[in-house]
Amino acid sequence: MSDSDYIQLNSVAEEMATYVTSLPRYSKYPTLHGVPLRRFFTDRMMVVDVIRQGIPNPLFMSIKELTPFSDQEWSDFLDISLKSLQRYKKESDYVFRSIHSEKIIELMEVTVVGLEVFDTAEDFAAWLNASSHALGNRRPIELLRDSYGKELVLSELQRIDQGVFV
Repeated sequence: MSDSDYIQLNSVAEEMATYVTSLPRYSKYPTLHGVPLRRFFTDRMMVVDVIRQGIPNPLFMSIKELTPFSDQEWSDFLDISLKSLQRYKKESDYVFRSIHSEKIIELMEVTVVGLEVFDTAEDFAAWLNASSHALGNRRPIELLRDSYGKELVLSELQRIDQGVFV
């Protein structure tokens, strides 16, 4: 992972820690600061609570910058019109509904794992857009529209990380 990717990943991790500790249930968790973003996903109850609370727009914008996805792809993933998504950019107090927050968290998880597996964000983006034999000759990005597809993509990333190629 490049230095700039690492810095951006840590920046999102800090923003996520700040957001999580602002939630009443997690206000006594100052230890979340300085923790790698990947650890956030190990506490599934915390993930559920964050999803149910909703992702605030400033956090979404940071996550969006971390990912290799365009505005149009985000619009498609979230099933929100591009115009609405662009309008939300201007609303700093906008909080995404839980259905959208869940997808945002899922795509952040795929990105975090992908950045750890590939040397650069560009390599990860290239992999997402290339046909994969292990994924039924589909492009991984096509599978990210639903949770089952996301799990297939994460499993494939883990196999690549472990050196298991199909």
